[in-house]
Amino acid sequence: MRYADGGGLSERGRAKREQVRLQAAEWFAQDVAAAEIARRLRVSTNAVYTWRRRWRVGGEAGLASKGPGGSSCRLDQRRLDRLAEALERGPAAYGFGEDQRWTLARVSDLIARLFRTRYTLRGVSYLLHRMGFSPQVPAHRAIGRDEEAIATWRKEAWPAGKR
Repeated sequence: MRYADGGGLSERGRAKREQVRLQAAEWFAQDVAAAEIARRLRVSTNAVYTWRRRWRVGGEAGLASKGPGGSSCRLDQRRLDRLAEALERGPAAYGFGEDQRWTLARVSDLIARLFRTRYTLRGVSYLLHRMGFSPQVPAHRAIGRDEEAIATWRKEAWPAGKR
């Protein structure tokens, strides 16, 4: 399951949960106690009380799934594809200097430039996660690092020290 599929539950998962609520509705009609329904369905009693209130107001329709939660994305699929392509080109293609790392602030600025839409840093983080990107921590290397000396040490000194 990816977050792009609706925030954590697939369509099938939402339908399965709706069936649990509809089963509870049948027992509400039979006047089964909330604690007993919670035990049978393996849910909390608070959930059952909430469902019962919704059932009394709207019947079974009140227990229907409302679809994926959260706000809808301000960028359509075409724009998301364009953003992914832009991110693949790298920060230098958009004038972000020598440092070749995308930061949330840079991606937010890129979105504003490309689509004239503002996102907060947290919103950019959610958006990138939904698109399948994950944060990467760069490997910090010393400026004076000598790869040849390290390779020699690993071949000669390290094995000798292990004995």
